[in-house]
Amino acid sequence: MKIQLFMVCFVSVVFASQICWAQVSPDLKLEKKEHPVVKLTTDRGEICLELFPEDAPKHVESFLKLIEKGFYNGLIFHRVVPGFVIQGGDPTGNGSGGPGYTLPAEFNKRPHEKGTLAMARTEDVNSAGSQFYICLDRIPHLDGQYTVFGKVVKGMDVPEKVQQGDKMKLEIVQK
Repeated sequence: MKIQLFMVCFVSVVFASQICWAQVSPDLKLEKKEHPVVKLTTDRGEICLELFPEDAPKHVESFLKLIEKGFYNGLIFHRVVPGFVIQGGDPTGNGSGGPGYTLPAEFNKRPHEKGTLAMARTEDVNSAGSQFYICLDRIPHLDGQYTVFGKVVKGMDVPEKVQQGDKMKLEIVQK
C-alpha cells in the first residue's frame, strides 16, 4: 500500500511539473502575453525564450516549424565564446550547416543585449537558416547586422554555463 501511494504521489509530482511548462507560467514577464514561448533544454539547465513575431515574422515562423519537426533535438552548441555568445542549430555540428533553405534578413531596432536571441548567418545578409545564438553580454556592434527574434525570459544564468558540445532540445510552450 505504501509503495502504491508513493508511486501515485511520484507520478503526480512529475505530471504537475510537466503541466507547468505546458502553459506559460504567470511568473514569466513577457513583453506581450500572446508572444510565442519556447523552452530550450540544455545539459546545463532550461532556458525560456520569448519570440518576437512582429519584428521578425519569417524567422519566428521558421524557428517554430523546425522545433515542431524536432530539427533541433540532439544538436549541439558548436560555438561558445565566453562574454560573447553561445551558438547552435547546425545539423553538421561545425557551423556550416542549416535546414536546406535560407531566410531573408529581418533586421530590426532591437539591440543585442544579454539574453538576446538572434539568427546567425554568413556574410550574405540573406543566409540565415537554423543557426541561432544567445548573447552573453551587450554586443552593440551586432545591432542592425543580424536578425533579433527573441530573448531569454527565464534561466538567464544557463547560457553562461553552456559548454561547447552540449546538446539541446527545443519545445514550444506557447504558439
